[in-house]
This record gives sequence, C-alpha cells and structure tokens, in this order.
Amino acid sequence: MTEPDLLTATRAAYDAVAPRYAEDIPERYHSNPLNHAMIPVFVELIKTRGGLVADVGCGPGHVTAHLHSLGVTAFGVDLSPEMIGLARSLHPELRFEVGVMDALKVEDAALAGVLANYSIIHTPPERLSETFAEFHRVLAPGGHLLLGFPAYDDATKLAESFDHVVSLAYRYSPGRIAELLLSAGLTEVARLVVSPDEDPKRGFPQAYLLARRAIVAHVD
Repeated sequence: MTEPDLLTATRAAYDAVAPRYAEDIPERYHSNPLNHAMIPVFVELIKTRGGLVADVGCGPGHVTAHLHSLGVTAFGVDLSPEMIGLARSLHPELRFEVGVMDALKVEDAALAGVLANYSIIHTPPERLSETFAEFHRVLAPGGHLLLGFPAYDDATKLAESFDHVVSLAYRYSPGRIAELLLSAGLTEVARLVVSPDEDPKRGFPQAYLLARRAIVAHVD
C-alpha cells in the first residue's frame, strides 16, 4: 500500500469510529493516572519558556483540552475530519484543524512544544525519521516533544506490528525511538515505561519519551 493510500485508509477508518472514540478514549485517558503522568512535567517545561503547543493526532480533543486546563496555549491537529468536527463541538473555545503530522501547517521554529500521544502508532517504521524531522522543524530551540506509544521491549528491533482495532499499528522500542529522535536533532531528557501488567487488553508496556530540541549557542 502506498503512503497516500495508507493515509486515505487511516483517515477513513478513524472517520468511521470517531463518535465511539469521543465517548470511550477521553474516559480511558483520564481514568488512569499513568496515562497522563508525563503531561504535568511537559507543561511545566513549556511554561518556563512560554509559547504554543501542537497536539498532533488530537482525536476528539481531550488531551488538547487537558493542556489548556493546565495553562498551556494549545491547538489540535488530526488526520480525520470527523475527529476534528467532534473536537470543535466538544471544545469550541479551542483551535482544531485537519492536517498530517509529517507536514504541519506551522512556520519553522514556531512551537514551544509538540505532543504526539499515541499518534505515531500508524506510522510505518521507515517513515518515522521524516515525522521526527518535521517535529524538529516546527519546534523552537529549547522546545520539547512528548511522545506516547505502546512499547516493544526487544531492543534489537525497532518495531512490531499489531492488529489495532482501527488500522494496522506498530509498537516501538523506546531505545530505538530515542536513537531516531537524536538523529533528528531531538535529545531525550526523560522517559516513563509503564509495566505490561498495567495493560489488561494486550499486555504491552507503554512508553512516554520526552525530548528537547537543542538551544543553539551564540558564538561571539
């Protein structure tokens, strides 16, 4: 399947399940503290510098709204027009737009933060470098990226595919993801890996990686 076909299929799949996601996913996100344990840290780091945050793959907008409630200026981006429609309806005070995370409609170095909460799971492993390069492009020097994804605990492989309820998905090795981020100019500063015992559905560990774009030193 070519990349345009993959995007089309993923968009259609999420459009079809958007109402159910809007009912189920926010509750799942808020009900388990481990699902959002890194969010306050991310927010505090953003607040030290100020600026705008993009929640990429925002779905029905629950994480964008959480960021907003913590005092961050955030907007959401999602591939699915149906998801964006629901996000706008549920959170009319916030900004949401249809877009793809490897070609964001954002100026270079314009963002203080990028949040991709389970947004890379449908990205084929060979396309991750392009996505991370785009995150680097839109982040200002010193800006932070927070990634959340189901983890693969074999460091010898980058990814393992699994049959997601919506579309083919991947879980990733946190260490290998950190290496790809570093190659894109984003240095890991912290990570949280949740025990697989905490995932009653598939028994996957869950990873949250926090990375930073380097601040360029001025030479006199």
